[in-house]
Amino acid sequence: MDILRRAKEEGRKVLTEIESKEVLKEAGIPVLEARLARTKKEAVALAREIGLPVVLKVVSPDITHKSDVGGVKVGLKSIKEVERAYSEIKRSAAEKVPGAEIWGVSVQKMAPQGVELIIGMTKDEQFGPVIMFGLGGIFVEVLKDVSFRIVPLTRRDASEMIREIKGFPILGGYRGEPVDISAIEDMIMKLSEFAYKNEDVKEIDMNPVFAYRDKAFAVDARIVLE
Repeated sequence: MDILRRAKEEGRKVLTEIESKEVLKEAGIPVLEARLARTKKEAVALAREIGLPVVLKVVSPDITHKSDVGGVKVGLKSIKEVERAYSEIKRSAAEKVPGAEIWGVSVQKMAPQGVELIIGMTKDEQFGPVIMFGLGGIFVEVLKDVSFRIVPLTRRDASEMIREIKGFPILGGYRGEPVDISAIEDMIMKLSEFAYKNEDVKEIDMNPVFAYRDKAFAVDARIVLE
């Protein structure tokens, strides 16, 4: 893939969210599209084109944890809010990560709240690429309710991964609407296939993935290269 090859040639190990999503989309994994705005004027134009409300995030090859540097603004419902958020993100990122190369901000549609999941891949020294699945948000950090399988996965593997976490009843509609399990299985299988074919990829993090009654997609994503 051109993005992976270009990043490797530039000596970068971490892809930006926009790059990561483009790579995953090419691999057949549904993502919430994010577009780059290099100026405040471009951010406003994209917000108008995409439709409010929108989310703005800092885009920098030197900043991995965007929220930690004040680089994320959500639920922007007016053009004035977009303009203010753009300026605040650029200023905060520059102050908290001096010397960081800031490409601009990403603009994406504010997605309706779904069931938050995490789907990822990491490389084990002994077993190679391993796929992880679990509930996202605070659940993954506090409960650590996740499952693992070694790449390559079968459809049965993906199905078992989803059903063996303790939080599976939430996906089945406990106190809410059931989500599209088949769509989640598809994402896991596509990620397994991608990891199997791309040895230069060390880590993939899709967190959160929003799951709904009829679909699922990655809201945020990060790819780390060897």
